[in-house]
Amino acid sequence: MEGDIFSGLGNGAPGDGKVLQTFNKSFGQVQDILDQNRVLINEINQNHESKVPDNLSRNVGLIRELNNNIRRVVNLYADLSSSFTRSVESSSEGELAGGLSSDGKGSQKRYRSG
Repeated sequence: MEGDIFSGLGNGAPGDGKVLQTFNKSFGQVQDILDQNRVLINEINQNHESKVPDNLSRNVGLIRELNNNIRRVVNLYADLSSSFTRSVESSSEGELAGGLSSDGKGSQKRYRSG
């Protein structure tokens, strides 16, 4: 499903497959971390509800782990954003070389059916 999001990305250049592979890998990593966060949050909630001092103390470490995971997700999304921007920019450069006029409009015309 993730591959469908970027199926129109790029101009068919050989690097496009690598870009999609990178996106899929990164989204997979993000999903794994988010799944882990769900487990951590459930455990934190159970510990909090139990009000057992040892469990509450354990929450300190769990919350630190959760914060680190969130930081990792933010970094992965920042990297994805940069990669996506570079990919779109290089794709746009390919389009400019392949038929766009200086005003950025394509040379193909649309015809209305009448």
